[in-house]
Amino acid sequence: MTPLPRPAETVATDAGMLALWDPESFTDVVDHDTWDLRLGADEDIRRHVRAGSLVPINIRSDGAFAVLVRIGGPDGPAELTERERAHGLVSSDAYLFCSSGRMWLSGIEAVGAEAWPEIVQFELPAGRYSVVIHLIAWEDEVGGVDCDGAPSATALPDFVVLVAPAGPGQDVFRTDVETFDPPGG
Repeated sequence: MTPLPRPAETVATDAGMLALWDPESFTDVVDHDTWDLRLGADEDIRRHVRAGSLVPINIRSDGAFAVLVRIGGPDGPAELTERERAHGLVSSDAYLFCSSGRMWLSGIEAVGAEAWPEIVQFELPAGRYSVVIHLIAWEDEVGGVDCDGAPSATALPDFVVLVAPAGPGQDVFRTDVETFDPPGG
């Protein structure tokens, strides 16, 4: 596991959703059949979201996305930078994440007992955390796109995920599978 702070990680999905998840909560997911029973429908995913074992990063789109996870703690809060705030499109309400000591990031299809090579692994002390996801319009920033139309070397990530210990009395969390409310919704 790479020590913090970390750069943005490129995470891919062919199932339309990325996820932050607690690996200890999915040790019984050992093949496609058990994955389908535990995660095959939105209501299945919603159960894990309510329990705090999975946080969806879901815009219902396949692809590879740059995701920056910033973890706050006693040394300082997890916050957006000025650049990220200036180019933020939308932010989620806080999701609950209950860590058993680790937090993994991958496409939803990689959630399970086996640590696939593309899973990004974080150490996160056991406890309750508040997770807020920010969608960033990196392509709107001057210099964010190179001459080929791809993200430049200095481009902001697609998503910034802020993780912080849940505050005392913080008991209301988002439980939707869709990370962001629809415009005008």
